[in-house]
Amino acid sequence: MNLKELAKALNLSISTVSKAMRDSYEISDTTKKAVKQKAIELNYQANPYASSLRKQKSKTIALVIPEIANNFFTLAINGVESIAQEKGYHVLIYLTHEDADKEVEIAKILQNGRVDGILMSTTCNGIDTKHLEELREKDIPLVLFDRVVDQISTPKITTDDYNSGFNATEHLITKGCQRVSFLSISPNLSICNKRMNGYQDALIKYHIKSNSNWLVQCSNDDAYNKNVIRKLLSRKMIPDGIFASVEKLAIMVYEVCEEMGIKIPEQLKIISFSNLQTASLLNPSLTTITQPAYEMGREAASILFRLIEKKGSNFILEKTVLKSTLIERNSTRMVKQ
Repeated sequence: MNLKELAKALNLSISTVSKAMRDSYEISDTTKKAVKQKAIELNYQANPYASSLRKQKSKTIALVIPEIANNFFTLAINGVESIAQEKGYHVLIYLTHEDADKEVEIAKILQNGRVDGILMSTTCNGIDTKHLEELREKDIPLVLFDRVVDQISTPKITTDDYNSGFNATEHLITKGCQRVSFLSISPNLSICNKRMNGYQDALIKYHIKSNSNWLVQCSNDDAYNKNVIRKLLSRKMIPDGIFASVEKLAIMVYEVCEEMGIKIPEQLKIISFSNLQTASLLNPSLTTITQPAYEMGREAASILFRLIEKKGSNFILEKTVLKSTLIERNSTRMVKQ
């Protein structure tokens, strides 16, 4: 039983049956159900490898991300998978574990044609971009998302990091904070720098003098980060507001505050970029800047497939910016004196 015979049995076009088997959004649920039921009756099984050989495509894309524990990347993966499934593609996931050398190694591996395109969110430690340039030189479709490299000529999907950084800081100030600290995960990430720029401009707007002591540079080392946060909250004059650039730093602030007996939000208010599904269950619940992670994954994958299918070239340098949402919860609640 092949696809042509299955289509004939259903009195449908081969294209319609193929799309229904791939669960494409273009096909109605009723038709999908009928096609899949008939496929089971006739013992039809798709052969993606035969299709790949005919088209000289691997029918596989690579998704290169720094970590899997971050809730943002979990949601982004789901978005990527939803588009890949519609296209009949497999997704290979590579983890760099925030190791720049590992990222370079993965890029080298992917130059051999095992995938038709690459989606990547770069590590926080990378500075050299030669491996990304090599992918572009070999005409391997590449789309960067969230953690992008501005100097690489390839499509990029980000959120409004500057505006979100400004809004997060303004939110803390309007809640009464005058000593706002910014926790950065890396000076090498453009997203962190844009969030920091938004933070600094919000201070200027409200005539709050910037203090280098409130700019705290963290790293990918959890023990180091916790120690840095302890030192920040052990000063004679501690901040009354903290803006964390990533959610794991916010969680560490909670842990250190519990350890040191600092009350949130009475003594310290906290806001963070976060897609943590349990943010509302923390004690107190965490005010977040929530990124449209699933939508970013879908958009990045959609653009990658346009590159793979060579549908136009005017979008090669396009940068798509999706808006994040500030969700106010109890960690920034104003407390009556």
